[in-house]
Amino acid sequence: MALATRTGRRPSTTRTLWDSSVGKKSVMAVSGLIMLGYLVVHMFGNLKIFFGADEFNGYAHWLRTLGSPFLHYEWALWTVRVVLLAAVVGHGVSAYQLSRRGIAARPVKYAHKRRRASYATRTMRWGGIILALFIVWHLLDLTTLTVNERAWAGHPYENVLATFSTWYGNTIYIVAMAAVGLHVRHGFWSAAQTLGAGSARLERTLKFLANALAVALFAGFVSVPVAVMTGVVN
Repeated sequence: MALATRTGRRPSTTRTLWDSSVGKKSVMAVSGLIMLGYLVVHMFGNLKIFFGADEFNGYAHWLRTLGSPFLHYEWALWTVRVVLLAAVVGHGVSAYQLSRRGIAARPVKYAHKRRRASYATRTMRWGGIILALFIVWHLLDLTTLTVNERAWAGHPYENVLATFSTWYGNTIYIVAMAAVGLHVRHGFWSAAQTLGAGSARLERTLKFLANALAVALFAGFVSVPVAVMTGVVN
């Protein structure tokens, strides 16, 4: 029989699911897939920079007028931002609480550390922290233009070039994209397991997809700063 709360009422199904490890892992899986979908779309949008300033700036303007005239200016874009923010918060809170729950369940450290986990698995926590810090910097750099010293409001193409014309802009971005690749590689596979990947054949396919996605995202995102550094995009 389910335990009642202090008020005498049984907890709701949603609360019961959230309090369980399975529920938190499900939230991590679903929110992770939402963020993965965003990353894929965002990467393809970034690649438009190879077609010139008019193409890239036109794409940036289209994002702000998406759904017009039914939707007001930037309404669709802000809807995406809110959903993405909810996914990031849900993902981070679930990961933190699962980590604390795991530590509480195993208060005594192992005498010998196990090395069964892959490099990506063992760096998921730091990768998440790196990505959280990068998101803040990325917004300040190319959305609010706060830290972009040569920013030019209304000219996304020129602002991207300004960012990747600096050594620190390139370093921050490439390190963050490496963290994205590792996070996606492990996260996609973990999400598939949580959501019910069963057969050995399906597991092999999902592992292949996880590796392919990680490599494709890293290569796609990093191609932009590399193109700016080498003068391919100027």
